[in-house]
Amino acid sequence: MNVQVDGSSLRKGGVMTSKAFYSLRRWVFALIVLLLGFALPAAAQGDGLAMLDNLARGEWTIKPRDGSAERKVCVRSGEELIQLRHEGRDCNRFVVEDQPSEVTVQYTCPGNGYGRTNIRRETNALVQIESQGIASGLPFEFSAEARRTGSC
Repeated sequence: MNVQVDGSSLRKGGVMTSKAFYSLRRWVFALIVLLLGFALPAAAQGDGLAMLDNLARGEWTIKPRDGSAERKVCVRSGEELIQLRHEGRDCNRFVVEDQPSEVTVQYTCPGNGYGRTNIRRETNALVQIESQGIASGLPFEFSAEARRTGSC
């Protein structure tokens, strides 16, 4: 008894002919390619930082959790909060995570170190920041709360 599969037949006892095996193999390969086509765009993040775009514009006060001095930052796009230890530097960024309430960005500043910053939004005027990396040859790590405090 032979069963037809895609124009090929299976032998009695369930052993596949080589033509049926290669036909099945091509079908499985096509299915894998199709599934990867849907999965890869979700895994490979672009430069989008939608959560930061929604933050309130203006002056923000950054209060480090270690008790060091507060500082003020004028937020125009939200991206000013990413490179607090590499401010104003021309750095290459890679968006690791871009969720509705959280972003993580890894960046490299040629000749001046690198960093990885996670920003979690509580409201559009309050975020939690954690960052670590190397700046001017020295390691850094900090966590802080940033809150909109006025206009700039």
